[in-house]
Amino acid sequence: MTDKKLLDSLANLGFPLFVPTAVLEVNETLAEVVKSADPRLWEGFPALLAKAADTYQLAPEEVERRLPTQGQKDRFHRLLVLAAALYSSYHLSFSWMEKVRRGFSREDRLLGRKWQDCLAQNQPIPWDDVAFSPERLKGLFDLYFEQRAAKEHRQKERSEEFSLEFALSQLFSPKQKELFKKKLEGLPLTKTEQEYYSRAVKKKVVALANSDLHSLARKLLER
Repeated sequence: MTDKKLLDSLANLGFPLFVPTAVLEVNETLAEVVKSADPRLWEGFPALLAKAADTYQLAPEEVERRLPTQGQKDRFHRLLVLAAALYSSYHLSFSWMEKVRRGFSREDRLLGRKWQDCLAQNQPIPWDDVAFSPERLKGLFDLYFEQRAAKEHRQKERSEEFSLEFALSQLFSPKQKELFKKKLEGLPLTKTEQEYYSRAVKKKVVALANSDLHSLARKLLER
């Protein structure tokens, strides 16, 4: 994987500062992060891992298969322990991570608890000859959650918009729906449009605003 392709894939996984342009292959991307030997990317690994799981493509065994050396496989395993420690510090439990945890040794669990204590106390997390920033680890993970929440909010808004469009289409003709929206947005109507609105659209709007009619409609739907 080229450097550009790696950065594109990282952007698709939600890593900040990069613009996505390539199709994402999550397991290859995670393997490239492991091989990168870049502590800045490793600090974002827990967030990238969670984002990869959201795609339903994550397969840790496939990531490991893409790592040619034992040293890289060991590094990937430690990054999984780091991710588990961070998730625990947020009191989060993912089904896919629970499966990974079952492969942890006693030493892994002790190391994970040590790192979890570091996160709780905002102390640097020792990793060989470097130290990870707890603030950056948690900040990148917070960013993942913010992006996820924003995406879910956009999806909810789109769903509600489609639902409204469908409901309006059941009651109004295309022209009537256009006038309904123009009136709602305070846009000016021509004399002909105003006459048509008063003659055909307003009567339906008045009926829709009737609370008794709304109550009756709800009762019918519940039967």
